[in-house]
Amino acid sequence: MPLRISSVLCILSSFLCILGTSCVRRDTPVEAGLRTQTLLVGNAAEPGDLDPQTATVLNDQIILITLFEGLTALDEQTTVPVPAAAERWEVSPDGLTWTFHLRGGLKWSNGEPLTADDFLQSWRRILNPAFAAEGAWYFLSVKNTEDYNSGKLTDVTAVGLAAPDARTVVVTLRQPTPYLPALVSLPAWFPINPRVVARFGGLAARGTAWTRPGNLVSNGPFLLKEWTPNARITVEKNPHHWEAAQTRLQQIIFYPIENPSVEERNFRAGQLHATFNLPVSRLAFWRESEPARLRLDPQMQGNFLRFNVTQPALANARVRRAFSLAIDRDTLARTVLQGSRLPAHALTPPGTGGYTARATVGTEFETARQLLAQAGFPGGKGFPALELQCRNDELSPRLAEALQAIWQRELGVTITLSPVEQKTWVQNQQTLNYAITLAAWTADYPDPATFLGLFASESAYNWTGWKNPAYDRLLDTAANTLDPHRRYEVFQQAEKLLLDDTPVAPVYIGAQTYLLHSAVKGWDPAPLVFRRFQKVHLEP
Repeated sequence: MPLRISSVLCILSSFLCILGTSCVRRDTPVEAGLRTQTLLVGNAAEPGDLDPQTATVLNDQIILITLFEGLTALDEQTTVPVPAAAERWEVSPDGLTWTFHLRGGLKWSNGEPLTADDFLQSWRRILNPAFAAEGAWYFLSVKNTEDYNSGKLTDVTAVGLAAPDARTVVVTLRQPTPYLPALVSLPAWFPINPRVVARFGGLAARGTAWTRPGNLVSNGPFLLKEWTPNARITVEKNPHHWEAAQTRLQQIIFYPIENPSVEERNFRAGQLHATFNLPVSRLAFWRESEPARLRLDPQMQGNFLRFNVTQPALANARVRRAFSLAIDRDTLARTVLQGSRLPAHALTPPGTGGYTARATVGTEFETARQLLAQAGFPGGKGFPALELQCRNDELSPRLAEALQAIWQRELGVTITLSPVEQKTWVQNQQTLNYAITLAAWTADYPDPATFLGLFASESAYNWTGWKNPAYDRLLDTAANTLDPHRRYEVFQQAEKLLLDDTPVAPVYIGAQTYLLHSAVKGWDPAPLVFRRFQKVHLEP
């Protein structure tokens, strides 16, 4: 029996309705973010915590820069310190007393007034021996901090930090520190709300719940809205920040995506406005297909090898120098790194605060073989097998494999590889649980001290077991030299000593290799990586 016309029309209408619904194009997260000013960013790894005074890893600090703010900030392009919580500052003629004047009306994200005493209590917290913060190292140029942090001095008021009134902080140094305005921009110097932290276990407690959503009170341009472990961290605009009226982004979502290949797929699928990294194997594709979205930004970062000098096989400087001279840096940069990074022939990247090292290390295979023979291992005979540690990311294992092959071919030594996750990679270095490891350091501030100071005997980041009194004396001399030219000349001597004794071996200069959506505006190249996200916005 034939269908009635009304039935046919009903069926047709239903079919067209279903078809129409299925053909509606849904916005990607990136497109939706353009309407709501929500920036979607890859951040490589899950943060350990969001306490600015315990954070030591760059990925953690990138998020912290959005939540907290120091006395100063660093301009992305010039790396010059600019006013932040402090509107101005001045220094005494002898370079030892710095006075910072806070902006009027500063507030915490909960609306409480932010005062100079909050800064003072925060700094005393990080220096408290019971708190045992690695970041206390950033305060060592301040008068009496070393004695207080080590427990030799118990009177905290004797430390060169003071808040004479609600809008003034005074920093008194034990030695001139011309880069102090840049130093105070770092997370270690950020203020924490002492009243809030005290409610969650006390100021000396670590790893407490004060850093969780709903508890965390901060003073930066954004505040913490969500933290879903291993999934996302969402920050939203802080209406109490002094720049709130000029901040156009409403939200930033950070995704801890450790695999750059996954990041790239997410970017192509419209799930990210910016990746943290890009696999070097994909550089050629983006160079040819969409070069406008590919970013290769220079970075003030040294990538190097650490040698654990407490290992018997590496206690001899001739062995370490042999390994360094047997690195074909130019070939590694051209092949493994696909031209995305430059070879490094010194620890300090060229042009760090106007400083470029004269002492360099090149590729000298024959000299390397002679040094190894002089150390008692001709042709590598009798040399024990050593382990080379690296992060299990997209790039490091490839680089480690290339080094393994070069050393086997040129020195006759056996190297095994140990890729580990980032947290283990850091912990193993801190505890000297490695023989040789790939390592990296991104400048905290534009000055050679940020690199050369790492390997002072008492540095919290000298994860090599190497101590050299002559090197320490040079660093002390540089620290007490006011004349910039003479100061840099002392650093030249220190860098030469470091490269000759070889507790580290430079490999390549860092670069930020990533993808950026064309709608992201105000995103300038940042050699120091830290970015003021309140300057960024999205334009459809």
